[in-house]
Amino acid sequence: MQTRRTASPAPGRGSAERQNGEPEARLLVVEDEANIRELLATSLRFAGFEVEVAATGADAIAAAARNHPDLCVLDVMLPDMDGFTVTRRLRESGRPLPIVFVTARDSVEDKVKGLTVGGDDYVTKPFSLEEVVARIRAVLRRTRPSEDEGSAITFEDLTLDDDSHEVRRAGRTIEVSPTEFKLLRYLMLNPNRVLSKAQILDHVWDYDFRGEAGIVESYISYLRRKIDTEGLPPLIHTKRGVGYVLRLPPS
Repeated sequence: MQTRRTASPAPGRGSAERQNGEPEARLLVVEDEANIRELLATSLRFAGFEVEVAATGADAIAAAARNHPDLCVLDVMLPDMDGFTVTRRLRESGRPLPIVFVTARDSVEDKVKGLTVGGDDYVTKPFSLEEVVARIRAVLRRTRPSEDEGSAITFEDLTLDDDSHEVRRAGRTIEVSPTEFKLLRYLMLNPNRVLSKAQILDHVWDYDFRGEAGIVESYISYLRRKIDTEGLPPLIHTKRGVGYVLRLPPS
């Protein structure tokens, strides 16, 4: 069962271009190698996106502030600052710009760092253009609701309403704190996906992951007591050594 919003889908959603002829999304591609930058830009335009390009971190930060793209495709190795620094500065600006790293830096340490500093996905070179497009669309689905979508997010019998700031399970209203609400919302936007403590810290508390896992464990415990009450199937599960996931129990 996937998370759903209580509204009909937008026309043309999931296709390369919306029915009104507008681009599917506006992307900022940041890559210092001209041939790769042009390959990505051309391919993404062909897929139905509007694309702006930048070759340096400084240009990327300026372009993001000027044009407000829907998503940034970001290399790590840039001439003036690395992509992790660019991500931190974009996050500090307060605008929730989704970021997909596309980079030759393929170590586990780099991948963890990229997701921890605020990246939403991490693709390594050499890459498949089809995979890059698919990952971009997946991130957009998670992070950018359609204009026609309502404020309620639903998973099974659990509902979270952004406008009223209410949470209900099986018809019962549940009182949650602002932080619990934000944590639950993040879990519900990523159903059946294991989220690491580092990702949760970054998205819910805007912290870098520096050994502060205890706060995540505490708030997960608070939510479980409220959401997974007696007589209802538990929805919040621990993947030992990895993180947490919102899903139904195994049948």
